[in-house]
Amino acid sequence: MRYSLILLSLLFMGFTGVIQAQDTVLKGRITDEKNNPLPGTHIHAGKQLTETDANGNYSIPGLPSGPLDIEISYVGYSTITARLTMESTTVYDAKMQPEVAQLNAVVIKDTRLKSNETIPGQQLKGAVIEKYSGAALGDLLKEVSGVSSLKTGSTVVKPVINGLHSSRVLIVNNNVKMEDQEWGAEHAPNFDVNSAGSINVIKGASGLQYGGNAVGGVVVIEPQHIPVGDTLFGKTIINAQSNGRGGSISSSLMKGYKSGWNWSVLGTFKYLGDFQSPDYVLSNTGTRERNFTGGFGYKGQDYGFSGYYSYFNAAIGIARASHIGNISDLVRAINSQQPAYSNDFSYNINYPKQEIQHHLAKINFYKNFSGFGKLTAQYAFQMNERLEYDIRRGTNVDNAALDLNLKTHTANIDFETEANSNYLLKVGINGSSQVNFPDPATNVRPLIPDYTKVDFGSYAIGSYNANDNLILEAGIRYDYSNINAKKYYQKSRWTERGYDADFGNLIIGEANNQWLVNPKFTYNNFSGSLGAKYKINDQLDLFANASLASRNPNPSELFSDGLHHATGNIELGDLRLTKENAMKVSLTLSRKSDAFSFDINPYLNSIQNFTVLQPTTIEYTNRGAFPVWEYSQTNARLMGVDINTRWTYSEHFSQQSMFAYVYGKDLDNSKPLIDMPPANWTNTLIYQKNDWHNLVLSLRSESVFTQKRFPNNDFYADVITDGVSVPTLVRISQPPKGYTLLHFNSEIRFKTFEKTSISIGFNIQNIFNTNYRDYLNRQRLYTDEIGRNFALQLKFNY
Repeated sequence: MRYSLILLSLLFMGFTGVIQAQDTVLKGRITDEKNNPLPGTHIHAGKQLTETDANGNYSIPGLPSGPLDIEISYVGYSTITARLTMESTTVYDAKMQPEVAQLNAVVIKDTRLKSNETIPGQQLKGAVIEKYSGAALGDLLKEVSGVSSLKTGSTVVKPVINGLHSSRVLIVNNNVKMEDQEWGAEHAPNFDVNSAGSINVIKGASGLQYGGNAVGGVVVIEPQHIPVGDTLFGKTIINAQSNGRGGSISSSLMKGYKSGWNWSVLGTFKYLGDFQSPDYVLSNTGTRERNFTGGFGYKGQDYGFSGYYSYFNAAIGIARASHIGNISDLVRAINSQQPAYSNDFSYNINYPKQEIQHHLAKINFYKNFSGFGKLTAQYAFQMNERLEYDIRRGTNVDNAALDLNLKTHTANIDFETEANSNYLLKVGINGSSQVNFPDPATNVRPLIPDYTKVDFGSYAIGSYNANDNLILEAGIRYDYSNINAKKYYQKSRWTERGYDADFGNLIIGEANNQWLVNPKFTYNNFSGSLGAKYKINDQLDLFANASLASRNPNPSELFSDGLHHATGNIELGDLRLTKENAMKVSLTLSRKSDAFSFDINPYLNSIQNFTVLQPTTIEYTNRGAFPVWEYSQTNARLMGVDINTRWTYSEHFSQQSMFAYVYGKDLDNSKPLIDMPPANWTNTLIYQKNDWHNLVLSLRSESVFTQKRFPNNDFYADVITDGVSVPTLVRISQPPKGYTLLHFNSEIRFKTFEKTSISIGFNIQNIFNTNYRDYLNRQRLYTDEIGRNFALQLKFNY
């Protein structure tokens, strides 16, 4: 028996040796349609992934013999799939063909099982991002159906996903959740779009690894990929525009080494003066930006690490017409639809204005455990400095009226297993600490008080590939959060808000006519999601997703108390606010083909304790008269549909359409929700001829319907007329009329040298110089939107 076991062991070892001896190598070269190498092309072979080097060559050892499916993909080119019969050494060369859809939104296609597989995320890449090189992130994301913009003037733009915005939408920059005082309606993401390599929009609360409070969705921004190999490339983009009489320049350089090392740098400078509506100058609406990003890293087969730093510096003028001295002028400006102040064009940025600096630094390390999974650890630090200047007198004339400094430390550890291609398990933990400091040197009682905030979260996401047609996914997340604040309340405001009875125990001191209070809040939240993706046939996919998310009230909603200078509104928070609980279900039917593609995405989002900010009255201060907006809560229901279609009529002509509609209802009060995006419909006709230096011409119509569902928050104010106080209705709720704008875009590309090219783009926005106001612009009460704009873009690729 003993000798039999030894013999069997030797036979087994021999058999194993035979199996090992059957490992094969796949190698080859990937080129474009003109036989130029394509470095950085992705090659998926079985469970392995590699990239081509600078000469387009690749090699994948250790593959099993026999049939093997491979996929070759490169941005802007059609993906190649093939089934090979592997022998000892198999050579497979491929020539990639340009994809007609390279200038448009690209849907993620990846054969590997991954988290969020059951959500049809929409991804923006390459040429689409570069087209918005001189614009804001909020403008760029309008390329995704269901994403609108919440604006303050013409330059402060933030994304609205299916009717939700601000702290309900997470912005994740290079795997770091942005902490840049995103609570403010006029606080645009402090991010330079030129530093993005791709942007993925996840609608709904299913981005669990990024946070449990993503009631609206997650915007995931990834930097440009640098392939492993000896390569050096970069680009410079110059934008010039007539409206604002300025432009921007952005330049980047990236270097990769065959050893696995890489580095990158990018700088952007933007300079714009006053914008112009069709009828008048929007005085004091200029902007300046000076941004920088830099990074380095090492990509090894077993481990890697990276360092990243970004600096965002902006000065933004606030329309002078939104700051008005008395109640009569304010009511007249709102009701007359004419600006109370307009001057000649100027590059000067005077008061009121805001200045923002945002620093983000991170280090990241990963370790691959062959056949088991990948461990990632990361630490990040952010510092946001926000100064808001009002029109002040005397010794405070040059003092900021609001000076907030926010420091955030975050750390997270994630592990993703890949032991079985049919299963995926991703788990992680994260923690953060945050300190907000309002500088008392402003001599103004701060809108947001001193506070410290501690967060801790953990999550687990599992995906199961049931068969070739069905993928199932489930996730769960727990979050702990604690806020500890110290704030002065005027005794009159404290009594007016009815805090005497409910929060008398919070008072820890007294100074003249103010109470010093110490509010502390602790939250424990659970979030989760269930999803499925079913492949109906080769062209049709059905996605289904249900998610639960909880969002804690942010410091603005709890503590706001005074004039918010950038919006020209008095904002009042409420200590009684509790966390929002959102349950969202959505379906998506997706069809992909060369001739006709579409996505239809209906959804229903039921939110308990939905926080709204609504106007209530006008208050006169020693700074002037301002509308008063108060935070409150209700139960809400949002439902709607997003539709994308794309027709390819011929080799040269194609057409795209996007339609989005959201129906928001305040269930407690049986009335519409405020600030819901009106129905909108965008159509783009595209002509493309590659033989003519990749000429692209497009005509785009943008139709926004009148929002007829809005809460009536109009109120009466006493206006002095001929020396007599007259109660006058202030029409602060009325949405503006719908409108249709027409835009033209063009681009042509010339090859200059073997590896360099220049692209020239000429665009016209609002061709007919149409007068209109945007319902989601907080300054729509005072001014029109900007008029016609001619823009020229030069892009040098090297």
